[in-house]
Amino acid sequence: MKNNIARVALLNSEYEYLIPDELLHVVHEGSQVYIPFGKSKRRGHIVKISNKSEFPVDQLKSIIEVYGKQALITPQLLKLGDWMAQYYCCSKERAMRTLLPGSVRNGKVKHQRISHYFINDSKIAEEFLVKNKNNKNRHLQCEALKVLLTHNELVANALISESGCSTSTIKSLLKNDLIGEEKRVVQRDPFANREIIRTEKLALMTEQQTALQKINQLQDEILDKKKTVNPHTVLLFGVTGSGKTEVYLQAIDHCINLNKEAIVLVPEIALTPQTVSRFRARFGDEISVLHSGLSDGERFDEWSKVSNGTVKIAVGARSALFAPFKNLGLIIVDEEHEGTYKQSEAPRYHARDVAVMRGHLENAVVVLGSATPSFESYNNALNGKYVLAILKQRVDDRAMPEVKIIDLRMDAALNNPQPTKKDEEDVEFKSSFFSNMLIDAVREKIHLGEQVILFLNRRGFARQMMCEQCGYVAMCPNCSIAYTYHKAYDTLCCHMCMDTIQALDVCPDCQSKEVRYSGLGTEKVEEIARKLFKGARIARMDSDTMRGGHKSYEAVLNKFSRGEIDVLIGTQMIAKGLHVERVTLVGILNADHGLYIPDFRAGERTFQLITQVAGRAGRGDMEGEVLIQSHNPFNETIQYAKKHDYVSFYEYDMEVRNLLSYPPNGHLIAVYFEGEDNDLVANVAKDFANTLQKYLNDSITVSEVGVAPIERIKKKFRYMTMYRGTKLKAVRGAIRHLILHNNYPKKVHIYADVDAVSLL
Repeated sequence: MKNNIARVALLNSEYEYLIPDELLHVVHEGSQVYIPFGKSKRRGHIVKISNKSEFPVDQLKSIIEVYGKQALITPQLLKLGDWMAQYYCCSKERAMRTLLPGSVRNGKVKHQRISHYFINDSKIAEEFLVKNKNNKNRHLQCEALKVLLTHNELVANALISESGCSTSTIKSLLKNDLIGEEKRVVQRDPFANREIIRTEKLALMTEQQTALQKINQLQDEILDKKKTVNPHTVLLFGVTGSGKTEVYLQAIDHCINLNKEAIVLVPEIALTPQTVSRFRARFGDEISVLHSGLSDGERFDEWSKVSNGTVKIAVGARSALFAPFKNLGLIIVDEEHEGTYKQSEAPRYHARDVAVMRGHLENAVVVLGSATPSFESYNNALNGKYVLAILKQRVDDRAMPEVKIIDLRMDAALNNPQPTKKDEEDVEFKSSFFSNMLIDAVREKIHLGEQVILFLNRRGFARQMMCEQCGYVAMCPNCSIAYTYHKAYDTLCCHMCMDTIQALDVCPDCQSKEVRYSGLGTEKVEEIARKLFKGARIARMDSDTMRGGHKSYEAVLNKFSRGEIDVLIGTQMIAKGLHVERVTLVGILNADHGLYIPDFRAGERTFQLITQVAGRAGRGDMEGEVLIQSHNPFNETIQYAKKHDYVSFYEYDMEVRNLLSYPPNGHLIAVYFEGEDNDLVANVAKDFANTLQKYLNDSITVSEVGVAPIERIKKKFRYMTMYRGTKLKAVRGAIRHLILHNNYPKKVHIYADVDAVSLL
């Protein structure tokens, strides 16, 4: 029997279709096909082909057409997509869509083709020139032929430019068969006009060499044994500036020598240009870049280069994990602890964990690199699930930056209450967010021609607008959070739903003009800095200033690297990956921000941010210094960060997690319920939780249904419940089934966040 029955993932289920005989040779598992569905024509992915059906074959509808001559999704990625759908509690169709860039999936973007023109027969062309030498009407045709006889072939622009002819001239020559035309695919190159200076391998320090040997040994063992090697994941735990990137580069070189392919993930698009530059300097054009900052055409072409085997290495943000390599040997996840690796929409996957699973499915080595590993990864390394490689020393034995904590409660500059009205221009007040020690240190570094990073993980100008008379606070009507003030646009903006209104000069409740704009954001830091450090070249990097995408990031980072910026102010996007040797001072303006939010990972994230941004200092020949401003200078998290003591912080924080069964001591699933009818949402949440009771076991701890920490977002009320423990497989399967197949009211949206990173 021929295999002519296809199972197609569509909506929340899979449907069987007959493969017509004329399509049998082009339809494969992973192919995207167009199928009749009800009265419409839909597009889905084939997840399985067999010779059996649950229904009589004559009752099956037939596939209408197939997109492309080959399967868009490789067999290995099909398995990964199936696992993602099951593990992250979403439909298989959503998982399959995630495996492909939209520009590939929608079929609207095609290869760019450019026409090349050439002489069909030089003898006939020369005869034409002799015959029409003095024919004014054919002068331009003759000029075009002369140019082509000289150059053999040219594209239209070059032919027109050199001969002075027009497109109508070219059409006439084609019509008379004097020249020929060939359309060739041309790649849209995101690296166009960028000169890359090739680099060679660097000599490794002893710790780097040991780490590289562990990674390469696993690659060799997998190749030799032709079977899964456990463990196949390496945690490269290296302090900032310890040379992890050089280890990555040499591990990839070994991978390519084994005739295999590699994927490199970075947590932010902002880091992609500099990472790609370093990798291209070593590997040239064997690199493809994949991230959402590219145009649709560029992304299509970059994905195609991977799919057709033109390149061996893919570098990019989260989605680059699904590069369609067919002989994958190595996956590197740089800064593996970063929360940006977690997808915020279904499937709510974590790229780090999916990378480990893809490595398992394809017998590829996975390297997770970080100076502040996630507790999950470090715990897996301690338990033997991962191989642990440690880099304790910076490259060339450079010293770690000296860290000092400034007690904001004691600093004189901050003890005198000052007005905070939005039009306040008093420089003395402006300095109230900067301690005297930090002001003096920044001025000294600028005077010496060195560079400074000022870090605050909050964008905007002021945190909120409040009336001093009646206590009114400008709140977003759609979300249960206050508006943030943006002075550059004189607006109040909600950072949840992006609702924006004109800034208020008068209280809308009591008409008082005593309106305060309080709190600190990066926009205000920039304004203060420009007044305090007159003449300094200052730039700001946050999501407000980087609206131009990866090109904006690249422009600022290039200027900073060239020393054209003295002070760089920013949020977490400047906390990692930056390697600028003249940065000798990092100032952390408010180390307490984020410590006390209702999330068990608050301390871990704060430790990681402080450590990472502190690690930007002293990466060259000059020693670095870090000044941490805090209202809680003796907080354990801040003290451990000061000492660069990850291990002690891990042991300290794990005491509480072990008591409460929080990850990495088991897994966590958060289930959210959203809708505009508060009572309906609450009732659905309670009914959902009650239905799951029979799937619980003694290892599972359940948090009762309650209001989510942010009660409303985009006009929708939010409730949540949590399940945590070591044996969650059955309850996870039940959650997925209820979400996909139970008939809950359509006005209530239910979703699960498996291994949730944030609980807000």
